[in-house]
Amino acid sequence: MNRTVFIARSALASLLAVGVAGAAAAGPAERPAGSEKCAGIAKASKNDCATKSNSCAGQVKADSVKDAWLYLPKGACERIVGATLVMNDKI
Repeated sequence: MNRTVFIARSALASLLAVGVAGAAAAGPAERPAGSEKCAGIAKASKNDCATKSNSCAGQVKADSVKDAWLYLPKGACERIVGATLVMNDKI
């Protein structure tokens, strides 16, 4: 592969990576069809949206923070020990 093609492909790959990373950090996750919010079970940096202590998804610093929630398929949250179903955005 010649140098110009290699540089062009590298630049394109970098732009795509920045775009994907920016989209992931842009805001709250969209609610998947057939899902519900389940709080108290998110692992550190794996929450789906803001909590009382942070302003964005993926910013919880500890596991199992009470107000950090994830989208789960309907009915799954009530079967998890320590989980709380979020109703009307209230835990």
